[in-house]
Amino acid sequence: MTPNLIVLADTIHTLDDHPVSDSRQSTQAVAVSDGVITAVGTREDAQEWRKAVTRVVDLGSATLTPGLVDCHIHPVFGLDLTIGCDLSGASTLAEVRSLLQVESANDGGWLRAWGLNPNAFGSAPLHRSVIDEVSGDRPAMIRLFDGHSALANSRALEVAGIHGRFEFDQTAEVVCDADGVPTGMLLEAAAIDLVQRHIPKESFDERKTRLGNLLRDFARSGLTGGHVMDHDEESTALFQALEAEGELPLRLRTAPWCMPGTGEAEWKELARSVGKGGRRWSIEAIKLFVDGTVDNGTAWLYEPDLYGQSTAPFWPRPEEYTAAVRYFASRGIPTATHAIGDAGVEHVLDALESLRGVVPADVLRQSVHRIEHIETVPDELVQRFKDAGVVASMQPTHCTHYSVADHSDNWSTRLGQVRADRAWRCRDLRDAGVTLGIGSDWPIAPYEPLPIIADAQLRRRSGHPEQEPIAPAQALTALQALEGYTSHAARAAGIWDVSGSIEVGKRADFTVFELDPLATAADELAASSVLGTFVDGEIQFMLERLP
Repeated sequence: MTPNLIVLADTIHTLDDHPVSDSRQSTQAVAVSDGVITAVGTREDAQEWRKAVTRVVDLGSATLTPGLVDCHIHPVFGLDLTIGCDLSGASTLAEVRSLLQVESANDGGWLRAWGLNPNAFGSAPLHRSVIDEVSGDRPAMIRLFDGHSALANSRALEVAGIHGRFEFDQTAEVVCDADGVPTGMLLEAAAIDLVQRHIPKESFDERKTRLGNLLRDFARSGLTGGHVMDHDEESTALFQALEAEGELPLRLRTAPWCMPGTGEAEWKELARSVGKGGRRWSIEAIKLFVDGTVDNGTAWLYEPDLYGQSTAPFWPRPEEYTAAVRYFASRGIPTATHAIGDAGVEHVLDALESLRGVVPADVLRQSVHRIEHIETVPDELVQRFKDAGVVASMQPTHCTHYSVADHSDNWSTRLGQVRADRAWRCRDLRDAGVTLGIGSDWPIAPYEPLPIIADAQLRRRSGHPEQEPIAPAQALTALQALEGYTSHAARAAGIWDVSGSIEVGKRADFTVFELDPLATAADELAASSVLGTFVDGEIQFMLERLP
């Protein structure tokens, strides 16, 4: 078959099943026809492949790898989470107040902010009074960095009609003081929505523009794909509208949420949606939650945290979660479950292990089941991932951005030293032979993959050599970190047969690095550039510095 594209580079990492040290190190050419790789070889081989109609892209000294895929992102949901003032850089309460004061001067009915790290409050409780001091008569709501909690001011609570406690189908809470008066803290989606529904929504065109810009930024960061851990009717409409105007710049594999309070009627509708999509997006899995977050006290732990919290599952009747997983698994539908605490992770493993003997083996082989986040687990749970064939999906920058080595941060303080020492056990899972997909959880943490790949190796924030690494024994090698975005990302999606490596017959999705990610110091890699991306053998962007 005559190739319509040949890509040349001094270094090409194929990330196939063969050792990096074998003869494939001499690979410097890839041929592509109709979006599929048709040949892999040397520059000399490329001379024989080339025909008059073939386009040749010579990347010179750059490094080519399989396309990077973020295993956990929220591009549409993130549109709501990133409106207003960005508080992610605020490290003290004074900085929070200062940023809110500036934002309050902007026109608009609501004061909005996002990315608030509870560490900025120190020992002070998160209370609506902090916003009341700067918001005046305007209703206001701040989204915390974890995406699972928000802080509303007194006016917003009044607008929403929140005067006391609420009962929910899921584990959610309107936090109240000892007298039953709301503090302004809203935990989990059902509680946050009590206020969110009163905030004027952007127009469809405004959201389409923001999403289009975001996806282009994703591509320019080096991403050729993403596992989208939410999907709804708006997502479908936005993706369709963007595709009507041109190709999406990366592939999106999406998963709608299955929530507590639902039953077989709702599960049937979710199952029917799987497989629907467009040219570069499709619904391919179901997303569930078994707990919340350590930082807001809604994780599911064996033992309470420092404040007596994080002891309850997200599904008040966890056996209904197990029934939901069994429903989808029996139909060959992949699942991905948010599980952060040790008890939560164990329950998901129990549910997935219970599928054996209940779901036919040939049906089980049709799908991959994943656990997302996995922030603190004991030794005995690590091996169970491998034994059960469960994929781990983790975010290294949750560790490096929101905890510190001396355990003085909110996450570590709540857990205590023993559980904090089990922080994000990436290396232990890899050493146990577990597939480990890596991602950002944007907008919970920045999406740029190079710093994340670096942080996975450093166990601290890249570019900050003065910081002590956090649980340094859990550091990944450069190869393991890159695999988390390529070969293991493909396995985590159940598509290793068509993606994740540079081999004949696979998709022509590539990322171009300025520096070799397997031969460059992590801090230097994080500060370097992505030079281009290809999806289906088509250039999505390419920096002019290339020859």
